[in-house]
Amino acid sequence: MAKKNVNDMSFLDHLEDLRWHLIRATMAVLICGAGAFIFSDFIFDTIIFGPKKMSFPTYRWLCSMSQYIGIDTTFCLDEFPFRIQNRTMAGQFSAHIWTSIYAGLVIAFPYIIYQFWKFLSPGLHENERKHSRGFIIISSFLFFLGVLFGYYIVTPLSINFLGTYSVSSEISNEIDISSYISLVRSSALA
Repeated sequence: MAKKNVNDMSFLDHLEDLRWHLIRATMAVLICGAGAFIFSDFIFDTIIFGPKKMSFPTYRWLCSMSQYIGIDTTFCLDEFPFRIQNRTMAGQFSAHIWTSIYAGLVIAFPYIIYQFWKFLSPGLHENERKHSRGFIIISSFLFFLGVLFGYYIVTPLSINFLGTYSVSSEISNEIDISSYISLVRSSALA
């Protein structure tokens, strides 16, 4: 579609323009998700299951801090007292697909914001456009900063608390893969 002057575009022309921006953003998510699907060993073993390992940087730091201060060594566990298991036939495949899509969303975030900006910017006045030049860089930086905070701070604390919490010694924690991945995903992205 040839670019028209924004003032000459009808409502349907704007919808058509929006549709193409959404298609490009969706394609970016799918391409990045396909890359994440291919590198599933790294995604799952290092990123998703990283906070379950006591060698995770947050646990090492919390353990050394608690020893340095001389308080309780709750964060100095050898391993978590729970197992992750799959309880449905397509559980691992479904987890693989959805994790790849969410990874694609995170990786493609700057491009998604760029497409959003490309749609909105023609409707802005020149001074508004000038004042918002760093929008894509700043919003991407803040998004990734929030993801890192959620992943390195909120996720390990959530896994440590919820994975070791016990109402009774009669109950053992056997966490379903979808529950674990949902916790990691929501802690990192929320």
